[in-house]
Amino acid sequence: QVQLVESGGGLVQAGDSLMLSCVVSGRTFRRYEMAWFRQAPGKDREFVAAINWTGDNTHYADSVKGRFTISRDNAKNTVYLQMNNLEPEDTAVFYCAAGIAIVVASSAVEYDYWGQGTQVTVSS
Repeated sequence: QVQLVESGGGLVQAGDSLMLSCVVSGRTFRRYEMAWFRQAPGKDREFVAAINWTGDNTHYADSVKGRFTISRDNAKNTVYLQMNNLEPEDTAVFYCAAGIAIVVASSAVEYDYWGQGTQVTVSS
C-alpha cells in the first residue's frame, strides 16, 4: 500500500515563499509520476504541477508558472513544491498525488494515490 504524507504548509504573507514536501512510502517511489493539486474553499480541486519519474519533464498550471517549481529526490522518496511570490489566491489545501503511466498530467483521475493535504494560507 502506498502512503503519501505532505508537510510544509502554513500561514504566510503575500510575496513570501514556502516549500511543500511529500514523502512516499510503501512502493518503489521512482516508478511513480507525481503531482500537486490544490483545493480552495468552495472550489474544485485543481492541478498545480506534475513531474515524471525521472524528474526531467514537468508541467505547470498557467496560474503558477514562473512562481512554483516541482522537483523530486528519488533517493529520499520525496517530491517538493517550491512556491515563491505567493498570492492570496494561492490559499488552499495542497495535495500530493502519485500515479503510473500518466497520460494527462493535469487530470486528477489519472492518479491512484493521494495524501491528506497540507493547508497553505496567504494573507494580503
